Amino acid sequence: MTTEHPSHLAEALRRRRWLISAWPWRALAYLVTTVPIAGFLAVGLLVIGGPMLPVFSTLRQHGRPPSIALMLFLITGSVILVALAPILSFAVAAVERWRVRLVDNRPLPSSPWPGLAARYRSPATWREVAYLFWLGGFTPVAYWVFLILVLLDLGMISSPWLAGDANQPVVIWQPIDSTGEAVPYAIVGVLLIPVLWYATGLLAAVQAAVARWALAHPVDAAALREVTRSRTRLVGAYEAERRRIERDLHDGAQPRLTSLTLQLGLARLDVPEDSPASRPLAVAHDQARGLMVMLRQLVHGIRPQSLTDLGLAGAVRELADAATIPVTVHADLHDELPEIVETTAYFVVSEALGNVARHARATRADVRLTRAGGDLVVEVTDDGHGGADPARGTGLTGLADRVAAVDGRLLLSSPPGGPTVVRVELPCRR
Repeated sequence: MTTEHPSHLAEALRRRRWLISAWPWRALAYLVTTVPIAGFLAVGLLVIGGPMLPVFSTLRQHGRPPSIALMLFLITGSVILVALAPILSFAVAAVERWRVRLVDNRPLPSSPWPGLAARYRSPATWREVAYLFWLGGFTPVAYWVFLILVLLDLGMISSPWLAGDANQPVVIWQPIDSTGEAVPYAIVGVLLIPVLWYATGLLAAVQAAVARWALAHPVDAAALREVTRSRTRLVGAYEAERRRIERDLHDGAQPRLTSLTLQLGLARLDVPEDSPASRPLAVAHDQARGLMVMLRQLVHGIRPQSLTDLGLAGAVRELADAATIPVTVHADLHDELPEIVETTAYFVVSEALGNVARHARATRADVRLTRAGGDLVVEVTDDGHGGADPARGTGLTGLADRVAAVDGRLLLSSPPGGPTVVRVELPCRR
């Protein structure tokens, strides 16, 4: 089962309907809105970096150092640049997190202002500064190259009309003297239009990927903790609970249901078939017998019915529909999964969404179900306040125990301020 709509530009590029979808126009809008931001940053970098060119030229040609005044200017400019970059990058990063939604439906959580001193100490700050220099340095060069290719293609397409004007000969890579010579170039130019649309998407996808890498909250080794617990403890607890349920049913509920079924059967024998009470008694008798069968099934195979009827993706979507906050489900599952893996994944999503509703103070959540090699990967992300800690509650501990029971592992990333990411990897060996 696959997602109906791609969630980001890189995924949309792999779809056959790329050219007739809205994604090319979204990519173009993303590139166009980049131009003023990248242009402003490029001018700022040129103001600081431009005077460095004479310095290097002097050193290369004469082998003597530049003047003291020029050196002081460069040192002062560099200090100002380093001092202002973390502050400027905060504003640029906020705009870029909002703007990346043009080509990526997965939101980047906003980063609150941590204070001036903390801003300079945070590793995330310098990732944003690196993105600032990338946006003002590399991006304009890439855009100029792309613009030249577009203008070249437009020149090829319009060459038959321009070639007929003797006063304005058209030159692509060789002189074109007549309309007949220009027609093949125009045909090639028209055929290259889809290629340029794909190039537009590729350029926007690369830029968006860099933005997501640089502007997302970094997950370091301390923040991403592998939460594992003993499989024996879970299996033992589960078996003990199942035996308790069986004992309670056998010693308590089952005798009462048996007695009730017998009483209803005797009552049916005493009541004439043409009596108004005959039909209700028959219905009650059948329901009592059905209830006994249902209880046996619950004991010997505890599994949500929606998993059997709808599969994992459909059952998870039912959980999302019942959640108290908006939940988006992305499912990319093609092969049948082992039953224990489906059940474990279902309860992982159920417990994670329950934690989001109870503790995270989130406004939305995302659930992703994908296959990675031989594993099923379940990711639940929310935009809450973060700070989840397995040591402060049993919810995540029980979740890790359930995952460990099928040789899986649970990874948790929940920095203060969010977002919280619960990632579960479940092997699908049969």
